[in-house]
Amino acid sequence: MIDKTVPDPAAAVAGIHDGATVMIGGFGRAGQPIELIDALIAHGASDLTIVNNNAGNGDDGLAALLAERRVRKIICSFPRQADSWVFDGLYRAGAIEFELVPQGNLAERIRAAGAGIGAFYTPTGVGTELAAGKEIREIAGRAYALEYPIRADFALISGWNADRWGNLVYRETARNFGPIMAAAAQTTIAQVDTVVPLGDIDPEVVVTPGIYVDRVVAVGERRWLRDGVFVGGVDLAGAPVQTEGDVA
Repeated sequence: MIDKTVPDPAAAVAGIHDGATVMIGGFGRAGQPIELIDALIAHGASDLTIVNNNAGNGDDGLAALLAERRVRKIICSFPRQADSWVFDGLYRAGAIEFELVPQGNLAERIRAAGAGIGAFYTPTGVGTELAAGKEIREIAGRAYALEYPIRADFALISGWNADRWGNLVYRETARNFGPIMAAAAQTTIAQVDTVVPLGDIDPEVVVTPGIYVDRVVAVGERRWLRDGVFVGGVDLAGAPVQTEGDVA
């Protein structure tokens, strides 16, 4: 019987080793697997390379992992938002390595790893420092830079529901990087609100098939779904709020 569920986030992140490359899903806070990140902090793995769209928000989630000095290097496309003060302080102090990758290139490099693509050409970054040292080829009169896939030892992602086989569905924008990261890692660990019985998920709405998922842990419904508020200070209508919560 296939059953990829584990009892808690601690069991889900067991085996993540020092020096691992870990992809962490999310676009800012949307889709960030907070409970898995907290478990990773408690687990104690260090010298990590993190692949994420951002470089942490506020003081929790990915930012908390950075603050614990567990990350040697971060690969991301958007490091300098207003509340990325943890990363900013570490980078200015020379305490973390950083690789900036344009967002489209980041997504395609991750997707390429899951699709088995050896490399690809893109015009993004050509003529800037981001293309320094890279192979440049002219194709149909336009310059393109050669980019290589980004692979990971582990991917931590956040879904909405799953079954025990690991089939995942996502909630709205929380989907973002989860599907491509799931395919690009040797071991994919998914936190979800609920694990549902087999057959309760319509196969037509499965976004990430269970073949890409190794461990699933149910963490319960996130607070923002109960309270109708987003971290970052606005409610569903866009009005400022003070309540803390957790986006999808």
